[in-house]
Amino acid sequence: MSTASDPNRDNAPSRADFMVLKQAVEELHGCEANYISSEHVRESFGDTVVFDGGVSLFGLSGHPAATMCFAWSAQESGGSAAVVHAVLRMAPIDSSRDAVRASLAMKSSGVKSPY
Repeated sequence: MSTASDPNRDNAPSRADFMVLKQAVEELHGCEANYISSEHVRESFGDTVVFDGGVSLFGLSGHPAATMCFAWSAQESGGSAAVVHAVLRMAPIDSSRDAVRASLAMKSSGVKSPY
């Protein structure tokens, strides 16, 4: 599995996408979320790209254990609506790449994501 992150690429979400991500983080984790930045993550498995998109970082206020959260939306195969992922920045998750990898690992193992 290979991953590339590019913080210099313009990956800021649109205003509508931003509001969806912010609301999802706040509802899922029961705290206030404030946008910090976004970066591009491309995750491959062999020759197949399994994720290619922007991941936003939000600062959290009022969460009992985490101070940051990674969030993005992705179209699931066979689904009509995008699924929002909101992964807390807590060990062992320390980067947008880690968050995407953890989400993909949960999906491939058949574990339903709480995000």
